[in-house]
Amino acid sequence: MSLDAIRDSIPDHAKDLRLNLGSVLTPQGAPGLGEKQIWSVALATAIAARNPAFARDIEALARAHLDDADIAGARAAAALMGMNNVYYRFLHLVEDAEYQSMPARLRMNVIGNPGIDKLDFELLSLAVSAVNGCGMCIVSHERKLRAHGITREAIQSAVRIAAVIHAVAGVLEAA
Repeated sequence: MSLDAIRDSIPDHAKDLRLNLGSVLTPQGAPGLGEKQIWSVALATAIAARNPAFARDIEALARAHLDDADIAGARAAAALMGMNNVYYRFLHLVEDAEYQSMPARLRMNVIGNPGIDKLDFELLSLAVSAVNGCGMCIVSHERKLRAHGITREAIQSAVRIAAVIHAVAGVLEAA
């Protein structure tokens, strides 16, 4: 499915999403990000949005910009943050410091070797964490990105992509 076909399938009540989807997936609409980053964020967040048909369509479009390692990196970020966001959101919300001192005992090996640029993996992790609503993870990934020189504009662009992709996935699922 083409991007135009996806946009055309968005109902009129969500026409702002139609417009936003057309812009955030371009270098002009996502300042600070390259094509590979734009499409990696789109794919990771489409997977996180839990609309399989939409995620498959985004992956098909992303393949024009991403290689197999990038696709695997986006999938890994969505998978790992799917687990971590639940766990770390619990730590944040439970308001019991004793839990924070306990080891997580969750395997997170992909963080050490994501198969793609580590900062790009952090960017994907941040975007997925925004979709999943984990404040603790959002803060952690944003700080790491900023400490390594990633601009606020680039970070904002990634989160804007995540917001639009998540909203479109939901609207299309309900349509």
